[in-house]
Amino acid sequence: MIPFVDLKAQYLGIKDEVNAAIQGILETSQFTLGQEVAAFEEEFAAYCQARYGIGVNTGTSALHLALLAAGIGPGDEVITVPFTFVATVAAIHYTGARPVFVDIDPRTFTMDVRGIEAAITERTKAIIPVHLYGQPADMDPILEIAGRRGLVVIEDAAQAHGAEYKGRRVGSLGDMGCFSFYPGKNLGAYGEGGMVVTDDPDYTRTIRMLRDWGAEQKYRHVLKGYNYRLEGLQGAVLRVKLRYLEVWTEARRVDAAHYDELLAGSGVATPEAMAYARHVYHIYAIRTPQRSAWQEALQAKGIHTGIHYPIPVHLLPAYADLGYAPGDFPHAEQAAGEVLSLPMFPELTRAQCEEVGEAVALLAKQPDIEDA
Repeated sequence: MIPFVDLKAQYLGIKDEVNAAIQGILETSQFTLGQEVAAFEEEFAAYCQARYGIGVNTGTSALHLALLAAGIGPGDEVITVPFTFVATVAAIHYTGARPVFVDIDPRTFTMDVRGIEAAITERTKAIIPVHLYGQPADMDPILEIAGRRGLVVIEDAAQAHGAEYKGRRVGSLGDMGCFSFYPGKNLGAYGEGGMVVTDDPDYTRTIRMLRDWGAEQKYRHVLKGYNYRLEGLQGAVLRVKLRYLEVWTEARRVDAAHYDELLAGSGVATPEAMAYARHVYHIYAIRTPQRSAWQEALQAKGIHTGIHYPIPVHLLPAYADLGYAPGDFPHAEQAAGEVLSLPMFPELTRAQCEEVGEAVALLAKQPDIEDA
């Protein structure tokens, strides 16, 4: 059996260091925020080439607080993409603002920058590009439009730890960058976690208060805040794992290159890494109109796969009130019907890659296979 992700294998490789880090938290009893979280904030911000990091309890909370710090609220509009995990849009909704969608570029699955200008209105206050699957969005045009129009840029980098755009780390390109440390991420906690990184001291001060009940100091509540604090245990674990992130990233890139070789000439649509990008392959998504049949056939061979994501946000029942309809964002809709995520994790072996690649290539030779 080849799992889609193998978190246990990763733990076994760093078991002693992780156990020592957890024991340290038990001994200091700094269970919420504390020294380990503060140290991780500093280290991860530096890794992202940013000045400040503010640890929070989830990536969703990171987006929510970044939007609030930027002054986004009821009556405002925020531009993003419909082909993303629902949290991107949920965070906009939490502020009372309206999500406005731009279709994706089918080559990259990230925001098609050609659609941004037409989506801007007098109510537009921010743009959230999503660095999907580990590939950065095309940031220069986004930043140029935002600068000219006076818009805040908040990067959703939940799937792109260590990804680079023209040599610069994602998260440090816009006004703020938001990361998730959900366990399956390239840098994952042993539970939930998130972070906002930024160079702006005012945003930093505001988000630090908002995550901790709006308090400037204990019992002095300056803002109406939230309980979005990062746990000390997660900070300690993430500090250990951050030391391995570059090694794990290169392992992912090697595995992706191996998949590329195995599937070259098969007719399978494989990920296209842009020349401007250091793709970190949180997800290795191929495309096929026969996805259900392929997924079922791979499962029968003991190969686990995923779908990221089967329904674009504008077609989810929860967001029907936005008024979008089928056909509004054709590239997002087509991708949602075709993407299939192959096993991808740093401990994936060459033999496992070959087994997966050969199985997929064989499926591509069966054009008459019936989709479910």
